[in-house]
Amino acid sequence: MKFGIFVYPDVEPVDLATFGVLSMARRAYPDIQIHTIAPTSGEVLLANGLRVIAEYGVDDAPAFDVIVVTGGAGWKEQVKNPATLAFLKARSRDTVMTSVCTGGMILAAAGVLNGKQATTKCEVIPPEISPLSLMKEQYKDIATVHSSVVDQQTVVTGGGVTLCIDVMLHLLKTRISPEVANETARIIEYSRAWQANKAALPPIES
Repeated sequence: MKFGIFVYPDVEPVDLATFGVLSMARRAYPDIQIHTIAPTSGEVLLANGLRVIAEYGVDDAPAFDVIVVTGGAGWKEQVKNPATLAFLKARSRDTVMTSVCTGGMILAAAGVLNGKQATTKCEVIPPEISPLSLMKEQYKDIATVHSSVVDQQTVVTGGGVTLCIDVMLHLLKTRISPEVANETARIIEYSRAWQANKAALPPIES
């Protein structure tokens, strides 16, 4: 299975746990492939100075089974980036689209979440406004849910930053096998935390 991790300037480095979980999962399922995508290929400066190299840009990215959109302060620029939004919209026709944290806001702006339930980052420090509240307010065609993971078959969204681990384990479980997910959780010593987060929280009140 081929995964593409979409990054962009000011992504939070913790969201690269998406790559890390998949890297560890290859011990249980070597057929996993992991690649990085960005608006343009080459060096990408993440939050607080971490530099990563994106193998592909949106203009030359190959086909993937799953694309994972990461989160971070840079989401506010990406929701205004026509190339990013067009890429994600086009790929959503034949690819499982996944977001972690505020990556959900980028999928929302691309129209990928219309008519679906979805979640995104909720916990913030005032006066910052919760992205989940912003999603509910700005995108009326999305049914926002306060949850760790929301799976709508063709689209999977996750909550705040560390929930990217839960999202990747969920994808491993549902798109490969429960055995691969459980073994990966064991290897990364996350089994207890993952079990605790499996139950979805109630939908946000209207």
